[in-house]
Amino acid sequence: MGNVMSYSGIVTKVRAMQAKLLTEKDFENIANLKSVPEAIDYLKEKPAYADYVNRMDVSLYHRGNVEKVLYQSLFDDYTRIFRFAGMEQKKFLKIYRKRYEIDLINYCLRIIFNHYDKPFDLEYKKEFFDKYSQISIDKLITSRNIVELVDNLRGTEYYAPLQKLRDAEDANLFDYDLALDLYYFSSMWKKNKRLLKGKELELYTRDCGTKIDLLNIQWIYRAKKYYHMLPPDIYSLTIPIHYRISVEEFKMLVEAPTLEEFERQLGTTYYAKKLVGFEGKKLEHIYKECLKRLYLSDRRKNPYSIATVNTYLFLKEEEIYKLTTALECIRYGLSSRETLGYLGGVIE
Repeated sequence: MGNVMSYSGIVTKVRAMQAKLLTEKDFENIANLKSVPEAIDYLKEKPAYADYVNRMDVSLYHRGNVEKVLYQSLFDDYTRIFRFAGMEQKKFLKIYRKRYEIDLINYCLRIIFNHYDKPFDLEYKKEFFDKYSQISIDKLITSRNIVELVDNLRGTEYYAPLQKLRDAEDANLFDYDLALDLYYFSSMWKKNKRLLKGKELELYTRDCGTKIDLLNIQWIYRAKKYYHMLPPDIYSLTIPIHYRISVEEFKMLVEAPTLEEFERQLGTTYYAKKLVGFEGKKLEHIYKECLKRLYLSDRRKNPYSIATVNTYLFLKEEEIYKLTTALECIRYGLSSRETLGYLGGVIE
C-alpha cells in the first residue's frame, strides 16, 4: 500500500503525458508527407508538441530548429515529473539526468574538435541546465579549445576523468567520448546504486545492468564487423561491468575469431532468447527494442514504482529520435517505405 500511496500522484501524471505520445499510425502518416513544413503542420495537431511548434516562425522550418523544439518538450516533461516526485523518486531522476549532461558535453567536444565555424547553439537548453544541472552553459560556450572546455567543467564530477586526457597531448575526440562513456556507466553502476533502496534499487540494477550488457555486445560486434579490431583493443572499449554475461562468456565474445563464431557464442548467453525475432534489424535498433521490452515489462509488473517514470522518459526520447529521423528522410525526398525502414531499424 505504501508504494501505491507514494506513487499514485506521479503515476497519474505520467499516464496523462503518455496518452499524448505518437502512435505507429502517426509515424506512418508522417512518413507519407512530402515536405518538412507539412510534417510540422502535422505536429501542430498533436497535444505534446502543439504549443512548442506553434511558436516557430515559418522561416525556421528545418530539422535543426524543429529538433530544439522537440527537446524543449522533453525537458518540460522531465520538469513536470520532477515537480510531482517525492524524495526517493527525485534521487532516481537526478541519476537519470546525467545522460543529458553527457550528451551536452559530447556536443561541445564535437564543436571543439571539428573546428565548427558556427558558435555553440545551446540557448534552448540553458533554462533546463541552469535549473537542474551542475554544468554551466554560460561557461561552456566560452570554450575555444579543449583545455578551456575541460577547465570550464571544473567543479563538476566530469572534470577529473577528462582532466587526465587534457594533460595528454595526443588525446582525440574518440578518447574523450570513451572516457565519458566509461565514467558514466561505471558511476551509474557503482556509486549511484548506493542512493537507491528497495524496489527502486532492484529495478535500477536490472535496467542499468541490462543496458551495460547490451551496449558491450553492440560495441564488440561493431568493433569486429566494421573495424576488424583485435581483442586487446576491444577490451579497452568495453565497460568493465558484467551483469547477465559472465566473465568467461564475455571473454569468448571478445576473442571470437569471426563474426559467425561471435554470433554462435552470443547464442549461448542469457541474451540469446532476448534477441529472437529481430532478424534483419540493425544492431542499434535491436538494442533499443530490447530495452523497450524490458522497461515495458518492468512497468507492467511494477506500475506503482520508478519503472513508470523510467519507461515514459525512454519512450519520449525514442519518439524524438524517430521524429528527427523522419524529418531528415522527408527533407531528402525518401519514399514512405524507405522512411519507415529507417524508423524500423532495417535500413542503416
